[in-house]
Amino acid sequence: MKLVIQGKNIEITEAIHEYVHQKIEKAVNHFQNLTTEVDVHLSVARNPRINPKQTAEVTIYANGAVVRAEESSENLYASIDLVANKIARQLRKYKEKRHEKTHAPVKATEVITPETVDSSLVDTDRTPTLPNEVVRMKYFAMPPMTVEQALEQLELVDHDFSCSATLKLVKLTSSMNATTAATG
Repeated sequence: MKLVIQGKNIEITEAIHEYVHQKIEKAVNHFQNLTTEVDVHLSVARNPRINPKQTAEVTIYANGAVVRAEESSENLYASIDLVANKIARQLRKYKEKRHEKTHAPVKATEVITPETVDSSLVDTDRTPTLPNEVVRMKYFAMPPMTVEQALEQLELVDHDFSCSATLKLVKLTSSMNATTAATG
């Protein structure tokens, strides 16, 4: 497992490095086979009006999935403790979902009845439109996935999404999958 620790407005001392390593190692210990890389970002807000000032953010890359958690408090060590506990819960939840999917029995009705889509519902001439106000844009490679997998990925990233943005993303993912299935 690769551990990368970065700081913003703070010098990462040997004591902080050891503490982060100890806490993250303990949180990820049972999930060593899942995790490939762990990125830790520690930051201190210099603005006195921002409260709490100490933030710890952990991003874990686990078998193609991204698990992210962020916590803030008045004390950097407390933030590290909080984010380590949160990331351990999220990894446990991710592992349990994977376990349930791989060990779930397949029902005969699921295999026999294929889903058909009414061609009148699919609008091939429509082009996707973006909202008028864009807060932030990110580009990243994304493999084809089902709607359930897309929702699970959104849940693991631990960002706040509005309902319409989530639905648009799910619709966009679904239309991308239908396009790749039709062309591929």
